[in-house]
Amino acid sequence: MPLTLASLVQHSALKLSVRAGEGRLDTPVRWAHVSELADPVPYMEGGELLLITAMKLDAEDPREMGPYVRRLAAAGVVGIGFAVGVNYEAIPEALVEAARQEDMPLLEVPRRTPFLAISKAVSAALAADQYRAVTAGFEAQRELTRAALSADGPADLLAKLAAHVHGWAALYDASGSVVAAAPDWAARRAARLTPDVERLRERPAPASAVVGGSEDRVELQSLGTGRRARGALAVGTGAPLGTAERYAVHSAVALLTLTTERSRSLHDAESRLGAAVLRMLLAGEAEHARTVAGDLYGALLEAPFRLITAEPALPGTAQPEGLALLADTVESAASRTGEPLLVVPEPGRLVVLAADGGAAVQACMDHAEALEARRGRDAAGPEPDELVVGLSAPAGPGTVAAALKQADQALAVARRRGRPMVEHEEMAAGSVLPLLADDAVRAFADGTLRALREHDATGRGDLVASLQAWLSRHGQWDAAAADLGVHRHTLRYRMKRVEEILGRSLDDPDVRMELWLALKASPHPL
Repeated sequence: MPLTLASLVQHSALKLSVRAGEGRLDTPVRWAHVSELADPVPYMEGGELLLITAMKLDAEDPREMGPYVRRLAAAGVVGIGFAVGVNYEAIPEALVEAARQEDMPLLEVPRRTPFLAISKAVSAALAADQYRAVTAGFEAQRELTRAALSADGPADLLAKLAAHVHGWAALYDASGSVVAAAPDWAARRAARLTPDVERLRERPAPASAVVGGSEDRVELQSLGTGRRARGALAVGTGAPLGTAERYAVHSAVALLTLTTERSRSLHDAESRLGAAVLRMLLAGEAEHARTVAGDLYGALLEAPFRLITAEPALPGTAQPEGLALLADTVESAASRTGEPLLVVPEPGRLVVLAADGGAAVQACMDHAEALEARRGRDAAGPEPDELVVGLSAPAGPGTVAAALKQADQALAVARRRGRPMVEHEEMAAGSVLPLLADDAVRAFADGTLRALREHDATGRGDLVASLQAWLSRHGQWDAAAADLGVHRHTLRYRMKRVEEILGRSLDDPDVRMELWLALKASPHPL
């Protein structure tokens, strides 16, 4: 309970009485300060009870007292203690009226009460309050420690913390998703702060921020000992935290950081085991892989799964932060639904085995969809820190090598198309032409058709258009001639000229295939 002016007035040994500002006696007092200066404001920090005898003031002059009290109020002085029987037998009416105008508490100090007694009372009360806060903080630390070691772990810790701060608390994982909250209703409030948590995550740990609006005041604290935050803690209260509450928050941050780092060490060990399982699957040793996977990854290998590969969108750039963020995203999604997941970080690359139709695969799709929508709005290509992702068709333990190849092929196509992610089924169901839309294919098309275009440029015929019509009609002379609006003999003559100029026979199906692809991929469409 902080010391207030009301506490001093109720102190039986001080015998203080109130002459003005009766409605503001619940204001906390930070210190008691004696000053006879006409302007003590430069030496004030705010929160002081100013003790005066008016030795250097004309306390009976309203023109002097009005500005004097206004300066004190603006400086944050919480009250004035005036000693009577020293320079004035009673508090001058000019000072009383000025205090009333500013609603400044004015306490009358009897002659028999020395200022030192008031200072001692303030000091003792502040020390007692600080002791209570420290004691309460240590008790909170013990309770939070017991909660962290309980079966419910972080959830129990958050419940204890929310009770200590008389508010709410929430824990976020590395991806910015809410893991737990207390009380239960706080999960909705915490979810609205995800953008603030994401901004905090971009800063080196440890980091903190104060956010919130009219409903509460929220302190965000990053968790983790490394440069990159492993999570965040949000604490919402109706007012700024007191000393005891801050002790509790700091203890919670330390305990959650310890839990997070311990979990990270376990996670790293699991990743090494997962890498071994993946190597066995790629080597065709499915049974050995199942044995090694045990309870940790065994369920994943019993049902169809997908292979996901991710690399930087711009070749030759190392993006460990982006790869780590994607790993956190899929792990958080899988954790929320309890589905098994195998994540294998590699230098400049990430490989993931995830349940087909599960939350981790959906998280990848959602990430790509959001990124594609943003690129569409900005009409821009990939940023330097973005990733490109390939997704295989559903696979089983015996087809992991093929699934990995599918994922890599899809990744390569995604990079060529400038898309965040491509699924292998999308490649199989679509046209082959987009797969060939790169500079090398366009150069091939241009070189293949250049001689025909140069011939047409002289005005001696429409060989390119005639070739396209003939190929589109599968070599049917009458139908192709009708499309062009020429006689079939004219078309036959043009096709003979095509063979002569190219030095190749149109009877060869490979030649017809190459010419058709050249027409489709040509940088100079008809």
